[in-house]
Amino acid sequence: MKRIFDLLMSVFVLMVFLMPAALVALIVRLTSAGPIIYWSDRVGQYNKIFKMPKFRTMRTNTPEVATHLMVDAEQHLTPVGSFLRKSSLDELPQLWSIIKGDMSFVGPRPALFNQDDLIRLRTEKGVDKLVPGLTGWAQVNGRDELLIPAKVGLDLEYKKHQSFWFDLYVLWKTFLKVFQGDEVSH
Repeated sequence: MKRIFDLLMSVFVLMVFLMPAALVALIVRLTSAGPIIYWSDRVGQYNKIFKMPKFRTMRTNTPEVATHLMVDAEQHLTPVGSFLRKSSLDELPQLWSIIKGDMSFVGPRPALFNQDDLIRLRTEKGVDKLVPGLTGWAQVNGRDELLIPAKVGLDLEYKKHQSFWFDLYVLWKTFLKVFQGDEVSH
């Protein structure tokens, strides 16, 4: 049922956000050099690496590390990068990953390929068996401010309570956070 929901919701979101996504693509192209879409290597279900697309919010020479680990992440942002991240519009291309089956709407956010401590702890706790999500329980409960053990604890809590209704609740909390300008982690 989760996969069917993901596919139906993807079609709906694509229809609603097709024009805004085209506008975002144009703005990214006009405000900075480099590709419109940034493809990052992410860790998916069973620790399988997949390519996750996002509208590019960082300059092309930015190191591939988690944003919260950068000394001065702001210096790497494109002119519209901060807005795209705050509004979560940079996430729209991930609909492709959901349609493809690499991601779901709700699940643990996919780790970067080089976040070894997060990957190791998720594997120890069995969280690696979940399909990663566009948003997740950890994202609506602390985001990047969470230490890795706390984040994995929330991922594990999601795994234990995962259901269609819980997913709808996480999506609703995500919507509220984005709408209220309380940034959801990327």
